[in-house]
Amino acid sequence: MKNLTLITVLLLFAVLVFPDSKITRGPNVGEIYFIGPTHTGLGLYYSTDFGETAVCVDSTMDILTIAADVVHGGIYCVDMPHNLYYSSNYGNNGTWVFKNGAAEISEDIESGINSGRIFSNFYMHSEDYGSNFIYHNSNGYFGSTKNAAIDIINDSIGYVLSFKLNVGDSLYLFRTFDQFENLELIQTLNYNNGEHIYLSCGNKIGEIYLFNKNRKQLFYSNDFSVSFISVEKFNLNNYYSIDIVAGKTNGEFYILYNFINLMWQNAHIYIYHSIDNGKTFNVYHPFAKGNEPVLANFSTVEKEVHLTTPVEFCNYSIGDILEYQWDFDNNGTIDSYEESPIHIYQDTGWFSVKLSIVGPDSVNSFIKENYIHIIDTTTKIYENNFDSFSISPNPFNDRLTIISVFQSESYSIYIYNLEGEKVIDILKQNNKSFTINTSELHPGVYVLNISNQNYSSNYKIIKK
Repeated sequence: MKNLTLITVLLLFAVLVFPDSKITRGPNVGEIYFIGPTHTGLGLYYSTDFGETAVCVDSTMDILTIAADVVHGGIYCVDMPHNLYYSSNYGNNGTWVFKNGAAEISEDIESGINSGRIFSNFYMHSEDYGSNFIYHNSNGYFGSTKNAAIDIINDSIGYVLSFKLNVGDSLYLFRTFDQFENLELIQTLNYNNGEHIYLSCGNKIGEIYLFNKNRKQLFYSNDFSVSFISVEKFNLNNYYSIDIVAGKTNGEFYILYNFINLMWQNAHIYIYHSIDNGKTFNVYHPFAKGNEPVLANFSTVEKEVHLTTPVEFCNYSIGDILEYQWDFDNNGTIDSYEESPIHIYQDTGWFSVKLSIVGPDSVNSFIKENYIHIIDTTTKIYENNFDSFSISPNPFNDRLTIISVFQSESYSIYIYNLEGEKVIDILKQNNKSFTINTSELHPGVYVLNISNQNYSSNYKIIKK
C-alpha cells in the first residue's frame, strides 16, 4: 500500500510539474498573461512590462490553458475538467464567470480579432464569450490534432498540425483561409508523431512561428507556412515546461520557460522576450524560489557574415553565473570572458561556437555546430605598383571595411548618394585598413570616391 501511495504521489507530482505551460498576449504592447509556479503550486500571472515583473492574480483554480480577449482585462481559461470561464477583470480570483462545460471544449483555446470571439481548437468557435459554439466543417482535414493557431490580423486564416497514429515519422500542416470551413495540406513535416510542437501567429499577416520542444528548435515563416527557416536552437533543462506566443509589435516573440524540481524546492519562471523574430532575447525572471538552473544560451542576429565584419553575440544564459567562457571556433581555447562579446573572424568557413558558464557549484556548456559562416566578398577596385585599395563587402549592410595600402600620407573617402549629396566624408592620415559605420544610410546604390595626391576615382557600391 505504501508503494502504491508513493507511485500515486509521484504521478500527481509529474502532472503538476510538467504540464504544457501557457502564455498569451494581451491587447496592449508588453501585456502578457502566463501560467507558472508559485510557492506552493501553479498560478495565473499578469504582466504589463513584457514579463520583467508580474503579479499572480489567481492560484486557486486548476487552470489548464488561457487566452486573452482583445478587450483590455478580458481573459478566458479552461480548468480541469475542461470547463470554460471568462473574466473581465484580468483573471483575478473571484472574477471568473462560467461559460461552458461541453465535453468538446479543448485545452487549446485562442481568441479571435473581435471581442467575445473564442476558438476551441480549430473545430468550433464562439461569438458570445463561449456561451455557445459554432462548429466548422473542416473539409479536407485528416488525422488527430496536435496544435492549431489563428492569424491575429485576419482570423479567417488559421493553421492546424495533425498526426496519424499509424504513421510514426510524419506530421501534417494544414492551412485555411475561410475560418476552418476548408483546409489545405501545405506541408508534411519529417517529425515523429510524438514530438511536441507549438504554433503561434505573428503580428504580420502570414507570419507563423513553430517551436519543436523535443529538438529545442524555433522556426519562422512569413509566407503563410509555405516555407520555414530555422531561427535558433536552445539549451533547455530536463526539468522544464515551455510555451510560445508572438507579441503585439512587429518581430516581437515570447518564450515562457518554467523550471521546477526537487518537489517544488526550486521553482522559477523565465520570460524570453525578442523583438527580432526570435533571433536574440532579453530574459526576465518574474518569479524565483530556491536554486536556479545554470543554462548557457546565446545567439547572433546574422549567422552568415563577411570577412572582417564584427560578430555581436547575444548572451541570454540564466543562473547564478560567476564566469563566461567563449570559444568562438570550438578549438578548446577560451577566446573571451566577456558577457556579450564582439568577435572578428580572421578566416573564411564554417565555425562552431561554444559557451560555457560557471556557477557556484556547476558548469554548463552549449555548442552550436557550424553556427557562423564567414564569407569573403572583398572587391579589389584599384592596384598599381605602389598602392592598392579594396572594399568588403559589396553589397554591404551596416559596415563597410576599407582595405588600403597607400604610399601617400593621406587620402580621402567620400560616399555620395545618386542625387550627388555627400553622405560620408573621411580624411585618412595613414594607410591602415578601417571600417565605416554605414548604419545611417538607407538601402540603395551609392558612389564611393577614393582620392589622394595622385589618384581619384569613383565606384558603385550597394547598401542592402
